[in-house]
Amino acid sequence: MVYGETAYEHLKQLNAFGSRVAGTEDERAAESYIKGEFEKIGLETSVQPFSFTRGGTSINSANVIGFKQGKSSKEIIVGAHYDAVSAGKGIDDNASGVGVLLEAAKALKDIETPYSIRFVSFGAEEVGLQGSKYYANQMDESEISNTVGMINLDSLAAGDHMYVYGGAGEAGFIRDLALEIVDEKDLNIGTNPGENPAYPAGTTGDWSDHAPFKNLGIPYGYFEATNWDIGDKDGYVQTVEHGAIFHTKNDTLEFIESAFPGRVKEHLSSFSLLLQELLKSLGSK
Repeated sequence: MVYGETAYEHLKQLNAFGSRVAGTEDERAAESYIKGEFEKIGLETSVQPFSFTRGGTSINSANVIGFKQGKSSKEIIVGAHYDAVSAGKGIDDNASGVGVLLEAAKALKDIETPYSIRFVSFGAEEVGLQGSKYYANQMDESEISNTVGMINLDSLAAGDHMYVYGGAGEAGFIRDLALEIVDEKDLNIGTNPGENPAYPAGTTGDWSDHAPFKNLGIPYGYFEATNWDIGDKDGYVQTVEHGAIFHTKNDTLEFIESAFPGRVKEHLSSFSLLLQELLKSLGSK
């Protein structure tokens, strides 16, 4: 098994669906593809439709959910949004996260994981975290207390460095375990060094799909590729050479691979290995 290989194939498939803007036919095509992949894997699959209003217009989107039973009924949510902005094709942001999620779902299908896993691909993240907010708002108290943590995968392909983040103190246990696996497997993944006091070491901002779960008191882990050493040291400037890739016309497979040869496959491989090992390790002790 070559880690990241399946994720890369999914990334290429998502590349064919255009820019996947929330509420468009492109987004619906990606939704259908992800649903089909969960079904092929053999996961208990469902679609959670939702709508929201933007600029006075009602927009329809959906979350796609694949459930894997574990040894315990306690659950981990693994999430990655599948929509994108109109610029580029959303390869980094966030076909990369969806690819790593789908690879893990397939790889772990027949492995008894300590916790049950709910793989969720969120719609409409780029227009105010609409999918993850809706999902979190639908959770009742028993579901919240039954959820051990949420792992968010967002923009994994283009940034100069690979990172894993988590909450402060004991709420950072997913990040801390991930960093133990990083050391054990000799992966080139670190965490936010904390040079910006607004984002203490090991943490990040509330700008992605982990935030609605964090607000419920659910601990999070978050995988991302960017560069915390440049710009305002807030993780928004992803690369020294070309600045931000996400939300620009450069967020295409062709550009990223020509500008950073080998980076996409390296990142998908490292993040896939880490996610799969993490999901096998959480709750095992």
